[in-house]
Amino acid sequence: MMQKFVRLALALALLVMATACAAPPPPQVAGSAAKQITVAVVTPYMANATTKLVIDRFQAYGQEQGWNVTVTDTNADFNELVSRIENAVTQNVDAIVLGMGDPAQMTKGLESAQAAGIPVFGLDAGVAPGVVLNITSDNGQLGQETAHHLAESIGGAGNVILFTHDPHPGVRARAEAAAAEFAKYPGITIIEKKHIEVPGPVDFARSLAQDLLTAYPNDGDIAGIWAGWDEPAMGAVQAIEAAGRTGIQVVGIDGTDFAKAEIVKGGPFVGTIEQDFDGMAKQMTGIIAKYLSGEKPASDLLTIAGVLITAANAK
Repeated sequence: MMQKFVRLALALALLVMATACAAPPPPQVAGSAAKQITVAVVTPYMANATTKLVIDRFQAYGQEQGWNVTVTDTNADFNELVSRIENAVTQNVDAIVLGMGDPAQMTKGLESAQAAGIPVFGLDAGVAPGVVLNITSDNGQLGQETAHHLAESIGGAGNVILFTHDPHPGVRARAEAAAAEFAKYPGITIIEKKHIEVPGPVDFARSLAQDLLTAYPNDGDIAGIWAGWDEPAMGAVQAIEAAGRTGIQVVGIDGTDFAKAEIVKGGPFVGTIEQDFDGMAKQMTGIIAKYLSGEKPASDLLTIAGVLITAANAK
């Protein structure tokens, strides 16, 4: 009896051991062992209202994905921007996002990311070697439509001034498209093209516009001011109103709330064009998620059309 009992106990023990070896491991709690994705956003323009908007939206959408999204602003210092990209590479982040700014000024940082195998994406930045994809507005459309609206608002004739910012590839493209549109009107002459410094574009543009109003003191000397984004347009409007000048029309780009409010007032600010910054941020999140899962985008550029805002639809 004792021998039979021992043999039975041994058989049961062997059966338990075999079952344990064959059984699958216990299920893992979702995300318990997965490495959290880290995305580093670097920008020179966080002081700009629309830059902050699109980056804040991207950060929120990324956090919904469970990502750790860090944001670094260099306050228009492009040398520091390269250094911050290199820092992100050293930290071995999963992806880097350029929050506006010209990638051509970040070559060293992009090369560092490429060497480390870290993908770089542009959020309203530019296309360049080392940038997987840039998502932005159709800047040619933004420039052309706002210039056309200004040209029609001044009756197709008069002197026009351009406020631009060439270090930003999007603003640069807008200004080129605007100049091409104005060239279609024989009665319009571009008399000045002025660079707007950032940060502080409203104050800079206001001071610059004051100087231009002094240089062109007579009614009719300036018919319109085209600005590459809403903040310098606002600075120009403030200078025009402070000087008591009439007959000068101003357009901007971005579709900000303050621009719409000015247009509704019926003053010098006569138009802007709204960019879909929320759409940019949301689509960029999806593109990065797919890329990190092995799905590469079909193109290195994705553009989104803007919507012209005038007195007819500003409310």
